[in-house]
Amino acid sequence: MFTGSIVALVTPFKKNMQVNEERLRFLINWHIKNKTDAILVCGTTGESATLTHDEHKRVIKVAVEEAKGKIPIIAGAGSNSTQEALDLAEFARRVKANAILVITPYYNKPTQEGLYWHYKKIAIQVKLPLIIYNVPSRTGINIFPETVVRLYKECKSIIGIKEASGNLDQITKLMSLVDRKFLLLSGSDELTLPIMSVGGKGVISVLANIMPKETHSLVESFLKGNLEKAKKLQLELYPLIKALFIETNPIPVKTALGAMGLIDPILRLPLCKMRKENEEKLINILKNYNLIS
Repeated sequence: MFTGSIVALVTPFKKNMQVNEERLRFLINWHIKNKTDAILVCGTTGESATLTHDEHKRVIKVAVEEAKGKIPIIAGAGSNSTQEALDLAEFARRVKANAILVITPYYNKPTQEGLYWHYKKIAIQVKLPLIIYNVPSRTGINIFPETVVRLYKECKSIIGIKEASGNLDQITKLMSLVDRKFLLLSGSDELTLPIMSVGGKGVISVLANIMPKETHSLVESFLKGNLEKAKKLQLELYPLIKALFIETNPIPVKTALGAMGLIDPILRLPLCKMRKENEEKLINILKNYNLIS
C-alpha cells in the first residue's frame, strides 16, 4: 500500500490565506489520474508548521473523503510535543487515514531514549501504521539506526521510515539490521535511486507534485527490474529536482505549481515569494521540461 511514488502534497491557500479546499480536492484527483501511488498531507511540503490544529485536521479529513479509497492517504502527525502528536494521530485514525508520518521532535532535541518513548507511546495508543520521518537538517535531531530497529522490533504498527538525512552510510546500516518487510522510503528526490538500491521501496516526493507520472515511472521501473530506465529517469530529472530546492521547500514547488496553473502560489509567512533571479531560473527549467510554455 505504501510503496511507489508518494507525493508530499502542498497545501493550497486562497488569497485570504485560508486553506483552499476546492484546489486540495482537485490536486488529490489530479494525482489519482496521474499515477501517484499514495498521498501524504500535512507534511513539511504541506506547510504543517503554519497550519492550526483545526486546519491540520480538516486537511486530513478532506483528503480522506476525496480519495474515496482510490489512493492511500498518509497523514502527517508530528509535533515536538508527544501529546500534540498523539492528538493528531488519533484524529487521523478516527477519520480512517491509511497511515501516519511522524517527524522526529524538533527544537527540543530529545535523546535517543526520548525518541524511543515518543514513538512507542504513539504506536501503542494509536495502532495505525506509523512511518518515522528522519530529517535532521530541519529538526536538529537524528534518529539512529539502532533506535529505529528497537522500535520496529517492539511495535508492530511501526512499519518503516522516511529517510531524508542524506546519509547513505546510515541508511545502509539501518537496512542491514532489519528484515525485508521493513519499509524504507526516500525523503530526498535526488537520492531516490541510490536509496532504493539498498532496499528502498519508494519515495515521499516533492518532485511528484509537478511530475507525478515520471516519478511513478522511476520507482516502478526499479521495482520491476528495469534499472537502465530508472537510472535514465533519475539523471534526467536531477536538474529539476535541484531547482525545486533552490530556496526553502515548498517555496519553489508552489511557485512551479502556480506557473503551471494548478494552484495560486500562496505561502504563509515566514515563507515568502521567491527572489526574482531564482524564480527566473526555475521558470526556465520548467520550460526545458515542457511543463510550461
